[in-house]
Amino acid sequence: MSVDGNRVLVVDDDAGLVRALAINLRAHGWDVTVAMTGTEALDAAASARPDVILLDLGLPDLSGFEVIAGVRGWSAVPIVVLSARQLGDDKVDALDAGADDYVTKPFAMNELLARLRAAVRRAQPAEASEPVVEAGDLRIDLARRRVLRAGQEVRLSPTEWSLLEVLVRHRGRMVGRLQLLHDVWGPAYSAETNYLRVYTAQLRRKLEDDPANPRHIITQPGMGYLFEV
Repeated sequence: MSVDGNRVLVVDDDAGLVRALAINLRAHGWDVTVAMTGTEALDAAASARPDVILLDLGLPDLSGFEVIAGVRGWSAVPIVVLSARQLGDDKVDALDAGADDYVTKPFAMNELLARLRAAVRRAQPAEASEPVVEAGDLRIDLARRRVLRAGQEVRLSPTEWSLLEVLVRHRGRMVGRLQLLHDVWGPAYSAETNYLRVYTAQLRRKLEDDPANPRHIITQPGMGYLFEV
């Protein structure tokens, strides 16, 4: 079953297993990136922008839990843990840390593929079938890339639109600063948080009734931003 080029990051220090997984996943249409340490995994998560991460807990430098925490600091990408640890506490701890699913070794390849497909499906934004989002007097048309405020079109720059689109597609959920920088400006940007302050201020001036006390574009100090409807 093809998955139309979805990207998966495979993280495991067992070279033989990584090679076998990569062969099987590519045969089923996945675009595969591999990492064999926690540090490599964190770098690859930022640069390769996977749709799902397949993560072993037992890595030679960082623990899998540290990798989960590192990724969750800026991204909501689905994480499926693949581990030989079968104790219930490990599974609970992984899910509490932010993993989305847990598969124990040994495993059936068809089951693993189904788990990965399900993780990607769950992560698809509900807005894909709801292209128009209304918030107060704002009407945001994601398909046509237009914003109306009280019936009047608001002109946004491409960067302003990109930032608004990311926030609206994750509406009601905080989006971390690093994820916003990567999604809007690209993976090479990680420290330019002043960009976010400047562009959210511009969006508030265009979209909020009272930009100093915004109702929709909300700052989570030191963490990120969210869009409230």
